[in-house]
Amino acid sequence: MQTGEYNNRTNPETQRHSIGDSTAVNTQITKMGMAFAKLFSSFFGKKDMRILMVGLDAAGKTTILYKLKLGEIVTTIPTIGFNVETVEYKNISFTVWDVGGQDKIRPLWRHYFQNTQGLIFVVDSNDRERLTEAKEELSRMLSEDELRDAVLLVFANKQDLPNAMNAAEVTDKLGLHQLRNRSWYIQATCATSGDGLYEGLDWLSNELKKSH
Repeated sequence: MQTGEYNNRTNPETQRHSIGDSTAVNTQITKMGMAFAKLFSSFFGKKDMRILMVGLDAAGKTTILYKLKLGEIVTTIPTIGFNVETVEYKNISFTVWDVGGQDKIRPLWRHYFQNTQGLIFVVDSNDRERLTEAKEELSRMLSEDELRDAVLLVFANKQDLPNAMNAAEVTDKLGLHQLRNRSWYIQATCATSGDGLYEGLDWLSNELKKSH
């Protein structure tokens, strides 16, 4: 075939010309590659986000954290101080602070507010008696100046239990529709199976990309 024969032949003039310009061509390619890499990084580069995860004691915060981190269920005890882990998801590196929820240590939550970009509030959907208490704690936090720009993700956890309230009920109990000037989302979850956790992170990652 004529085209194939032509491509297999070497033209001395063309060969000399190519050798002479190889350095310039390589330099140009390198510059183009660096520019593309910079552009790619600006669109897709990994972002670091600081996330604070709070909620009443026994809501399932630590179970959620290690389900996201390790992909497995771990045996937990009540968190007295905090657990902190880095969770990589969709090109975002979430530094998640899981802070103990017992009533005596809730005043310490404010020490973790600074530079928080996203707030995950975990609710035990089966614990109807303490939803009012959960609402009060959430309202108190959202009134803090240091959290004024933080987006809010609510995990309505323990959906595997038969008497668990659905996301709409939890939304109503927490008064989420009354929130103003705050991006929020509620996701029904089951920490032990992992159901709903990544859907929540999807929303969180999209919101953080828009706002930062």
